Amino acid sequence: MRIFPIVTATLVCVALYFAILDRDSLIRVAGWFGGGDATSEPAPETADDADTAGTSGAGDEGLVHVTVRRSTAQAAENAVVLRGRTEAVRQVTVAAETSGRIVSDPLRAGASVTEGQLLCEIAPSTRAADLAEAEARLPEARARLTEAEASLVAAGIDARAATSLSESGFASETRAATATASLASAEAAVEAAAAGVRAAEAAVMRAREEIARLSIAAPFDGLLETDTAELGSLMQPGTACATVIQMDPIKLVGFVPEAQVDRIELGAQAGARLSTGTEAVGEVTFVSRSADPQTRTFRVEVVVANADQAIRDGQSADILVETPGTPAHLLPASAMTLNDDGTLGVRVVTDGIVEFLPVTMLRDTARGVWLAGLPDEVDVITVGQEFVTAGVRVRVTYEELTQ
Repeated sequence: MRIFPIVTATLVCVALYFAILDRDSLIRVAGWFGGGDATSEPAPETADDADTAGTSGAGDEGLVHVTVRRSTAQAAENAVVLRGRTEAVRQVTVAAETSGRIVSDPLRAGASVTEGQLLCEIAPSTRAADLAEAEARLPEARARLTEAEASLVAAGIDARAATSLSESGFASETRAATATASLASAEAAVEAAAAGVRAAEAAVMRAREEIARLSIAAPFDGLLETDTAELGSLMQPGTACATVIQMDPIKLVGFVPEAQVDRIELGAQAGARLSTGTEAVGEVTFVSRSADPQTRTFRVEVVVANADQAIRDGQSADILVETPGTPAHLLPASAMTLNDDGTLGVRVVTDGIVEFLPVTMLRDTARGVWLAGLPDEVDVITVGQEFVTAGVRVRVTYEELTQ
């Protein structure tokens, strides 16, 4: 009874041999039993099928059958994608220029301030008295200058008279020399008095400037990023009073590789999506001329409106900068392949012969990928490209695109 399993296994092995390793013989045997020629190829069912077979016919027997899409180049918007962050358009730490104690109540972080608004006030101490003293000395210095100028006028008259009399023989040369010396002394006195007036005026200006430094004001409209100095704090020159930032407008800062920096132009439109999902639109206002020495990238700044101040300083952002359209083909991603050298490209058909053309992928979309580097019109293999190589003749069927 064990003979039947052995016979069954043998028959199965024979059947698998013919089905896998010698399929042509199996087809011929099936044709003999069916009364037809198993090697004959069925004719196209309709005239349309015969047309779409491309070069099908007696000469196409044994050729690989591929599906081809006839593609025409279109202008593809090709934005440069940057990874960056938001940055306040202005941020300043306002510091004291003189010493003293704070006598004003502090403003808290987050408060809105306007240009010229008082942030910190320092106690005047003796500065008012110093100003009064300087102002009192100024009239005295001016009076000395007036007196010296009057003496100069008199000495000048006397010197001219003595010189005239000496030349006429009515006065000695000694008197003329003495008058001339008196004139020189009067001129020196005028110069000294004028210097005294300038010094007095400078003292008044210094005293007034020192008083003006007692009030520390906001340099522009913005927000307080820190509390102002606390009441009673001792301030020294350089001590911070507060940090003020301007958030409207706000900058988007990104860094572009050197290979793409020439594609970005000043004034180009740009959009961004922040990490919070907020979207913003602005224009490019700055493209660096100097690369970062470590990353070899160039700084790009985009200014966007932020009237409601919803965008914060330091948020991550994906920035897309608009560039001029590039001629490209929209093709399925499956059409791309690699040649033996590892170059990315597509296989095309020219007069029934396969060619490999390298491409540059611009971007991926839901409808396909945009590829640059191809002729304006080209027949791209979309099905069967992995079974052919450059120089091989193929049988072509053109696919019908649905709009």
